[in-house]
Amino acid sequence: MGQPTDHAPLHGVRILDMATVLAAPFSATLCGDMGADVVKLELPGGGDPLRGLTPVHEGHPLFWKTANRGKKGISLDVRKPEGRALFLRLIAGFDVLVENFRTGTLDAWGLDIATLHAANPRLIVLRLTGFGQTGPYARRPGFARIFEAMSGFTHLTGETGGPPQHMNYPLGDVVAGLFGAFAISTALAERNALPRDRQRGAEIDLSATEAMSRLLDPLAAEHRIGGVVRERTGSRATYTAPSNVFRALDGVWFTLVGTGGPIFARICRAIDRDDLLTDARFADNAARILHLEALDRILADWCAGLPFAELAVRLDREDVPYSKVYSIADLRADPHMQARGAFIDVPDEQFGSVPAPAAVPRFVGREGVRPAATGPRTGQHNAEVYGGLGLDEAQLAALRDAQVI
Repeated sequence: MGQPTDHAPLHGVRILDMATVLAAPFSATLCGDMGADVVKLELPGGGDPLRGLTPVHEGHPLFWKTANRGKKGISLDVRKPEGRALFLRLIAGFDVLVENFRTGTLDAWGLDIATLHAANPRLIVLRLTGFGQTGPYARRPGFARIFEAMSGFTHLTGETGGPPQHMNYPLGDVVAGLFGAFAISTALAERNALPRDRQRGAEIDLSATEAMSRLLDPLAAEHRIGGVVRERTGSRATYTAPSNVFRALDGVWFTLVGTGGPIFARICRAIDRDDLLTDARFADNAARILHLEALDRILADWCAGLPFAELAVRLDREDVPYSKVYSIADLRADPHMQARGAFIDVPDEQFGSVPAPAAVPRFVGREGVRPAATGPRTGQHNAEVYGGLGLDEAQLAALRDAQVI
């Protein structure tokens, strides 16, 4: 039986998310999935570009709703003196500030790190930018595809001899967001390991381009020591074989992986080709990589001769790692994903509920955090949050009239 969400790993942590679009806000959302209390700060007029990114259904931004799930929403213009003063009062009650403005922007608004830490010495500040706080590119604008291209990731994606390709999703943003959540958790662990009177905050400099590059672990060594620049090879891996995407007789695409000798032997049994086990071209992984085209042709011909359901029976019988290439419809319908509760329904004002992925990872014996609602309206929780600072309705009205909130 699960425990209530006040036993969630980050319960009690308060995060103020003043970032826009996706990468840095995703960091805060992931922390919210682990129980942190996250408040989303926008300008009084809204205008976060994520509200306009598809999918938008009947004028309602589904991307915003899912990406900022579980957050309370406030509005504040920190560029105005009254807004800056209110922000410094507000930040004193938070553990973490998340921002993704161009390097130097907060400093220009009078919210440099020294000022922030004067208001809250325990404050952890995550600065997530395209290229980091230092270096010649520090002030450059950046979006997911820029990070993907510059990191070397896009160079690997596409068919042999064809152009590099991006996927139809901002992968660079969500990868940076993962590193951001990791950085926040690391900084909290470091800070909270000390007695409270000795706890000090931290400033985290996270480059989204470096986050993407960090995924490509051996490529620098492969280049410097081996003189190799890894290139595009479609869906075929060149570090283990066989590993490719194949098409069944009925048009179903699926991926099959044969890393290591024992799995390759099971593949050979599944396709009734035990003779391949004594073929010198396929004696070990190094040999199979040298003869990738021949091996893939053998497998492609076998796959093309049978419907996927029959292929699946044979591959399952020999315990071969494979999977149909799922669409989101396939994923949501899959019985394993349903049994695991991999998708949850998040309460929503317009649609009743909106489906979204469940929190990852799970802590055994604890009930997972279920967001109270999808992403908030601009300033939806102003009265609640600012009321906690002692502001009454007359003061809030005056701030609204001045377009501070």
